[in-house]
Amino acid sequence: MLYTSTRDKSIKVSSSEAIAHGISAEGGLFVPESIPQISMDDIVRISKLDYIGRAKEILSLYLTDFTAEEIDSCVRGAYEEGFSSEKVAPLHTLTKGTEILELWKGPTCAFKDMALQLLPHLLTVASSKSTPDKEIVILVATSGDTGKAALEGFKDVKNTRILVFYPNDGVSPMQKLQMTTQEGSNVGVCAIEGNFDDAQSGVKKIFTDKAVAAKLEEKGMMFSSANSINWGRLVPQIVYYVSAYCDMLEKGAINAGDEINVVVPTGNFGNILAAYYAKEMGVPMKKLICASNANNVLTDFLKTGHYNRKRDFYTTISPSMDILISSNLERLLFLLSGMDDALVREWMGSLSNDGAYDVNDEVFAKLQELFDAGCCDDEGTKACIARTFEENSYLCDTHTAVAVAVYEDYKAVTGDETPTVIASTANPFKFGKAVLDAVRPGMSEGMDEFDMVLGLKVETGEDCPPQLADLKGKTPRFTGCCKKEDMEQVVFDMLK
Repeated sequence: MLYTSTRDKSIKVSSSEAIAHGISAEGGLFVPESIPQISMDDIVRISKLDYIGRAKEILSLYLTDFTAEEIDSCVRGAYEEGFSSEKVAPLHTLTKGTEILELWKGPTCAFKDMALQLLPHLLTVASSKSTPDKEIVILVATSGDTGKAALEGFKDVKNTRILVFYPNDGVSPMQKLQMTTQEGSNVGVCAIEGNFDDAQSGVKKIFTDKAVAAKLEEKGMMFSSANSINWGRLVPQIVYYVSAYCDMLEKGAINAGDEINVVVPTGNFGNILAAYYAKEMGVPMKKLICASNANNVLTDFLKTGHYNRKRDFYTTISPSMDILISSNLERLLFLLSGMDDALVREWMGSLSNDGAYDVNDEVFAKLQELFDAGCCDDEGTKACIARTFEENSYLCDTHTAVAVAVYEDYKAVTGDETPTVIASTANPFKFGKAVLDAVRPGMSEGMDEFDMVLGLKVETGEDCPPQLADLKGKTPRFTGCCKKEDMEQVVFDMLK
């Protein structure tokens, strides 16, 4: 299988090259030239396997220049240890017909672990095939969870360095503490003055700057990415949607061939795009329901076909979704337009220059068929956390609550009783203040982060994961903050 670029489909590279480089030289994103197919017989067969077995089956369809032994080593290295559930990504029954897909059982308590525990292994193999003499410099922009998961995944990995940028006032205190106390000899972290879109745009600009690339080349280095613009981040996420369908079969929630709905809280569109790939592979899915917070640019786009980032930006209690430029949407538009790279260049050019674009009628019709969308503000999110805990004895984080609330609205409007999987993206203790305020309004007043953690445990009976609780008393290693226009110099300084 070869990969091409969303902005230049004449490009043909292997999966190793796509993963090693992260982003195409002209700024496009790598996508497979075709989507491999699995039959219902395949799905029934792999449902008998554990998560590692399922991952090997799916990854082998996309990473065709990896040997079976290499894929086995990568997958086992990612998932055999470090996850608190034997199932890695277990389902929790919320109500009859509604399953919560818990994607936060990994070492940093966020769904990003599902990909970022695997990516370092994939990148090590990929670079040995395509760029064997280069040191890989991983640049990351994060709205919270990607940064810590990437730092943890790449910590002390040979021949790599990782540099993370995050919005100084755009992550939770727990997320910030996770990143700034990160251990490892090859890691660097810096805050920026601005929001996630500023960080993401800055990283992309550095990536595609030929002068910067030339400087790295002189030193035997090259950039790659751990953001979901890297195909190596996206392909592991496809696995857990296939696995969720398998688990629903195994527990008798559905019969083979039954359709399911999938609800995903998303800002950068990567998590729900992985569900789309699983659907196109052959997993029976009826609707992909995109859940946004007050930064509802995706909701508006999926309902109108008009994308407009020129709007108020809100700092919310679900910070990983505080995004107005959804990078992975470019991959979807490329596929839905029949791989029309000229159209994608036109739309992305308009987004860059004018802050907006409109898709054509054909693509909009496909969006309407595939997706539904909704949004939920902070008050609605807190109300949903409280309601879900009181009615179902289930404590969810602020991002998962957005998805639950949007699904409740969807179901009320449509009456759709299709069995549904809701992607749960983080442990609630990562957002202690917001979750505590939701279940016990006003209780967090005067408390520090770890008092809130204790309060949440007392009030709900839930335990804080040790990897979060053990951050108490740790001194941050990284305290720097820069302007977005200074990010390039920060990179050079970090690389000495």
